[in-house]
Amino acid sequence: MTTLTHDSEKKQISRRTSGVALALLAASSFALSGPIAKGMIDSGWTAGAAVTARILIAGAVLIVPALVVLRGRWSLLRRNAGLIVAYSLIAIAGCQLAYFNAVDHMDVGVAILIEFACPVLVIGWMWLRHGQRPSRLTVGGAVLAIAGLMLVLDLISGADLDTIGVLWALAAMASAAVYWIISADEDNGLPGIVLAAFGLLLGGAVLLVAGLVGIVPLEASRADVVLAGSDLPWWIPVLTLGVVTAGLAYVLGIAASRRLGSRLGSFVGLSEAVASVLFAWLLLDQTPAPVQFAGGALILVGVIAVRLGEPATEHASEAAETQEP
Repeated sequence: MTTLTHDSEKKQISRRTSGVALALLAASSFALSGPIAKGMIDSGWTAGAAVTARILIAGAVLIVPALVVLRGRWSLLRRNAGLIVAYSLIAIAGCQLAYFNAVDHMDVGVAILIEFACPVLVIGWMWLRHGQRPSRLTVGGAVLAIAGLMLVLDLISGADLDTIGVLWALAAMASAAVYWIISADEDNGLPGIVLAAFGLLLGGAVLLVAGLVGIVPLEASRADVVLAGSDLPWWIPVLTLGVVTAGLAYVLGIAASRRLGSRLGSFVGLSEAVASVLFAWLLLDQTPAPVQFAGGALILVGVIAVRLGEPATEHASEAAETQEP
């Protein structure tokens, strides 16, 4: 019996270790999107065209495995049609469009750090909507995150801000909060890869139609894209943006969340902010000011505190499931 218990613990540790590795890879894949999109925008692409290409390519990559997982259970799609629409329009299309527009007006690192204050909004929503009162640690983390946001925006020194860029980044933050809220719903019976694939395709189709009627500017360019000081053919960044930073990233993220659970998975996912700053430095030579580094550190510490201060019901439930025979 002791041997079986020991083997089970070793398997669980191995599963968690691989989950952390997959989550870090997913975060790194997602983080590449900002610098690549910034390079494409600088070469003549609009933010709308870049995000539309990214979403449609990712949806095309994921649709086949999604159909395999769905196994003809079309009733799941019908029952969750509203959820898929909200996910596609807000969590996918809205979030990415807002973020890409933000990096069109400000540095990638600053934009991603603003977006990653979204867990504070999630905690507020869960408190107001579901009565989950935050702990002192959660409140303290929220205060730190807000203080860090002020430093990232350089509000203390009174520096000039690109108001449009800040508004887009805040919109990305709100959309990312919707992403976490919808993704945490496990009661709908819809596999994560199915939600991602159909959400991506629907979101991309909506953006494409909006571009055709003139609501969202869709302008692409065949000019070379400059990344890391090198001129790359336009199709390399486009394919990388869709396949690696979206399609592959979603697959890795789903695999990681199944091993870690949503609580630990989202905690490890915070590494995307750090990876985004690193990639922006390597690919675009963008280095935030010292005060913005300090603000980013405060945001990350605050968000971590918010996550650690959440009720442990989810963790307890997952632990109970792993102990079942």
